[in-house]
Amino acid sequence: MPAILTKIREQAFRVKPTTTIAVGVGVGVALAACALYGTREKKQAPPCHNNNNYKVAKNGQLQTVANGAGGEVQSCGGRCGAEQCALCRGDADTDNKQNIEDADETHPPEPEHVPGLNLEFLRQLVSLARIMVPGVRSHEVALLAAHTVCLFSRTFLSIYVATLEGSIVKHIVQKDLRSFSALLMQWFGIAVPATFINSMIRYLESRLALAFRTRLVNHAYELYFKNQTYYKVANLDARIENADHRLTEDVSVFTQSVAHLYSSLTKPCFDLLLIVLTLASYSSKMKGNIFLGPGIATVVICLTGQLLRLLSPRFGALAGEEARMKANLRHVHSRLIAHAEEVAFYGGHKVELGQLQSAYKQLVAQMTSVFNKKLWYVMLEQFCMKYVWSGTGMVMLALPILTGTRGDSTSHESISSRTEYMTTSRNLLNSAADAIERLMSSYKEVVTLAGYATRVSDMLVVFGEVARGRCVRAVHVAAPAAGFQVTFRDRQPVPQGKISYTTDLSIRLKNVPIVTPACDVVASGVTLELKPGTHLLIVGPNGCGKSSLFRIISGLWPVFGGELSVPKPCECAHCAAEPGAPPHCLARPVMFYIPQRPYMSMGSLIDQITYPSRVEAADAAAEARAMHILRVVRLDACAARHGGLRAVCDWRSTLSGGEKQRMACARMFYHRPVYALLDECTSAVSLETEVVMYEEAIKEGITLLSITHRPSVWRYHTHVLEFDGAGGWSFRPLEKDAPAITPTLPRIAEMAETDREQTIE
Repeated sequence: MPAILTKIREQAFRVKPTTTIAVGVGVGVALAACALYGTREKKQAPPCHNNNNYKVAKNGQLQTVANGAGGEVQSCGGRCGAEQCALCRGDADTDNKQNIEDADETHPPEPEHVPGLNLEFLRQLVSLARIMVPGVRSHEVALLAAHTVCLFSRTFLSIYVATLEGSIVKHIVQKDLRSFSALLMQWFGIAVPATFINSMIRYLESRLALAFRTRLVNHAYELYFKNQTYYKVANLDARIENADHRLTEDVSVFTQSVAHLYSSLTKPCFDLLLIVLTLASYSSKMKGNIFLGPGIATVVICLTGQLLRLLSPRFGALAGEEARMKANLRHVHSRLIAHAEEVAFYGGHKVELGQLQSAYKQLVAQMTSVFNKKLWYVMLEQFCMKYVWSGTGMVMLALPILTGTRGDSTSHESISSRTEYMTTSRNLLNSAADAIERLMSSYKEVVTLAGYATRVSDMLVVFGEVARGRCVRAVHVAAPAAGFQVTFRDRQPVPQGKISYTTDLSIRLKNVPIVTPACDVVASGVTLELKPGTHLLIVGPNGCGKSSLFRIISGLWPVFGGELSVPKPCECAHCAAEPGAPPHCLARPVMFYIPQRPYMSMGSLIDQITYPSRVEAADAAAEARAMHILRVVRLDACAARHGGLRAVCDWRSTLSGGEKQRMACARMFYHRPVYALLDECTSAVSLETEVVMYEEAIKEGITLLSITHRPSVWRYHTHVLEFDGAGGWSFRPLEKDAPAITPTLPRIAEMAETDREQTIE
């Protein structure tokens, strides 16, 4: 390295003052090669679309207000004013914890933009760069610094090798065997650091891509799991399809492209700067015109650059569309894997095969279109960069000799000097042409990067907006009719309900409509009050809003009208995610939902019982309690069959449907919630086991909110909420003389009485 620096320093001292102008011309060449894109109209940054206008501090300091239904209710006060509310800043959670008030005026939906080299791409890249490189003292800055040093060193080595090869050719012409041998040994010696630097460049590029991906993934996961965004993005918002593909494949490709593009742009700039300086030095030694050659090169590069820019296809939009089709094909495959048993029972393999082939044909058509467009563009690009630039390089090499004013041009020394000049300049010019070609070729990479940057940036923007309560999807705006009407602004629904907290663990609904995400009103003005010990039976035909009521009470769906009062959430250190908080919440959960098809997580058998909590391996008390619960739900034999509580299996495929439902009930007994929302959770369980589990739930002090069509468990409930499927409902105590609203349903008391008689018999 000292020898390299000495060589460059000697060349720099030989340069005349006019060489500085030549260096400026060379830098202009590099800038001209980079100036290949135009700007488009800037898209405005997404505004705060907080349609719900939540106003609450984290785990909130709430104001006490009077409630007409009786009892003390706590509610947050105020509206969103000029400054953003806590929810807009991301400081508040939205799980049953905020007021929903009248919405502010929202901006009209913004037109979609085509990914490309424009100000919108620069804005997205800057916002993503702030995530990938959070500060000057971060690990990524150290990697970037080391990478830059390696790129700079590689440029010095390239110049030194080119100079060394010129000297070798000079001594070959002079027939100087001794000097030739010494220079050849130097040439082999420089290969060791050169190969190490090349390997380090690739290594640091890979490390940079991994570091960038880690930052983006951690940031995206934080947004994805905040305020149940993972659920709302898939069910309440329609702007992102296949979020899993964006979180994995798109983020990976984007970070790899950014790391590679940094090398593709930084090293050519270094090469051009130092190579132009060296070429100017050699031209000055030959006493030739050092301005004519760079001037011609600048004109040629600018013209070819503009030509390639005008004829370049929209690689950003093509890359984004190809990524979308790849995600769609992957989604079709994953859906088939998830529902393989149902498809096999129905014999629907031909339909699924057709869908797979259709998705694959769309991807093939898109990729073929990209290949066809690249064919002619690459042909033009190679013609300009390989032949036009090579001819220009020959002119640049010949001009200093043809226009030179050096004295004797026939002496042996003069011939060897010109040979050294031609060899060195030719190698340097090849390196400079390669650098400019990489800069020009980087246009395609940058445009492709713009497509992935748009997908990743849009994903993060949507995650942030959904976490703040703004969901956008295509909805059906029905004509005005009797009953509740959803309020729309800019063709998007505006929740106008109110959510408050109760201190007596009661649940109250006052004129709350049941509205689906598609804005279909399935029931209007539901009013009821539940207290611990009020076991509610919910019945009605399919699609009448039974499960939708659970989603509204749980906070998964917004409240479009009326007032919903739910128990105040836990404010312990664990639930508030405070530093140093205990690993578990010691309070009883308020609500615990058990669906008809329970979710089996990854882990051991005891992890299925304690989900969503985890117990330590040495917690003997938790294991003893888990074994007792397994005996209650009659899964102790299953535990013994699979190797005990610490056995790890794919429980989704290992357990049968009835066993998974009993496992879900075991979770309920382990957590002992105040309210258990049971959505046909025992449909695959035998009547005998079902009765045992309901009796155990009553004994544990769990208040049951059950959706079930089995009369055998109706006797464990005190009240009934009956939907008629036409928007009507009835809430009343479960008595024999209670009238039935739904004509197709038998009288509840009569069916319960019949079931009791059958049980006695």
